[in-house]
Amino acid sequence: MVSTHGYVAAVPPLGAADTGGQVVYVLELSKKLAQLGYEVDIWTRRFEDQPELEPVGEQVRVIRVPCGGRQFISKEYLYEKLPEWNENALRFISRHGLKYQFFNSHYWDAGMAAQHLSEVLGVPHIHTPHSLGIWKKQQMEADYPGDAAKFEQRYNFAQRIRHETLLYLASDMVVATTPQQLDLLLEDYGVPEENCCLIPPGYDDNRFFPVGEASRGAIRQRLGFSGKVVLALGRLARNKGYDLLIDAFELVVKREPEAVLHLDIGGAERTPQEDAILEELKDQVTRLGLSDQVRFGSFIPEEDLADYYRAADLFVLCSRYEPFGMTAIEAMASGTPTVVTTHGGLFRALTYGRHALFADPLDKEDLGITMVKIFRHPRLRARLARMGAHKARSLFTWTGIAQQLIALVEQRPSKSFTLTDTEWDEPWNDAD
Repeated sequence: MVSTHGYVAAVPPLGAADTGGQVVYVLELSKKLAQLGYEVDIWTRRFEDQPELEPVGEQVRVIRVPCGGRQFISKEYLYEKLPEWNENALRFISRHGLKYQFFNSHYWDAGMAAQHLSEVLGVPHIHTPHSLGIWKKQQMEADYPGDAAKFEQRYNFAQRIRHETLLYLASDMVVATTPQQLDLLLEDYGVPEENCCLIPPGYDDNRFFPVGEASRGAIRQRLGFSGKVVLALGRLARNKGYDLLIDAFELVVKREPEAVLHLDIGGAERTPQEDAILEELKDQVTRLGLSDQVRFGSFIPEEDLADYYRAADLFVLCSRYEPFGMTAIEAMASGTPTVVTTHGGLFRALTYGRHALFADPLDKEDLGITMVKIFRHPRLRARLARMGAHKARSLFTWTGIAQQLIALVEQRPSKSFTLTDTEWDEPWNDAD
């Protein structure tokens, strides 16, 4: 595994700079590959006071290679230092006599690094983009048409898209994590169809699963949840759309006075930029007169996360753009009815009214009324809780994803990801 940016560790500081769902993806997939017989090295950048080697689990370790000094470097500009990283990595590989069956890189910075290692060592390279520069650029400029120059300076889109295009054409295989990504790889980046495949992200089914009503009631009491709870959680970033959710929630409260919005957002430690976003959200809540209905929480430790999902009556993924939306899958797996943004890839893998509901967060009436539907219709709520959990188990577990990746590497047939939902269904009847 090659994942060069952020804080990659056995227990990562989720919510820290450039450290989120991708790090979880790499760690969980690595652990499952180890359970299926592989020895896995997770290659990343060494900076600050991090150790060179760190065990993650049986047959999985992190190897950190220095480049660009001891300071943190954002993922948008890390590529400038990767030639040094590559030389140091190759020296380490040679010194320790390491042999690899394949490289699987994550995001375009690590893809550039792994492609160089692949070419020097003659080892196949499978690249997983996680997000695409063209799509992110289009979404951000559509939402904020006057800020294109500012976005270019912050996100370095021109360099990113150029390097992505070269990388995707050079890799042995590119793994899209959503149907939308697959379309963009084929149509916008010109990747040959035979060099692309679709394998969605996964979740830990040993942690995220439904519980009975008695257990759920005890969890709600322990967490202090009351009323009709709407939950949103994730990093404190503008693209997550928490301001859009607050706007829509104003409509929910008018129809469901018992509704309470819990925003558990941000990392264990916030940056000044995140503090500024949080203050804007709090000002928005005050301005709309929702101070009694909106609760601002903080970072949720991994060991408590499943219970927060279970305790909520509704989970909302409200992002302006979202390559996938792992939190929504975790919520569905925990038996919580879920509303998913249409500005992302996940909704295309689900059926409206069966696994989840979809809404456009840029349209506050659409998002608000969609949330109200789950509170107003008990049969719909029960169906989403039951079948959303089934869909998650049937399609998105880490074990299944690791098996698909191994089948790809070893060139043996496997059941591929599909958008059809006929594998399991229930009729609408009085029993529902």
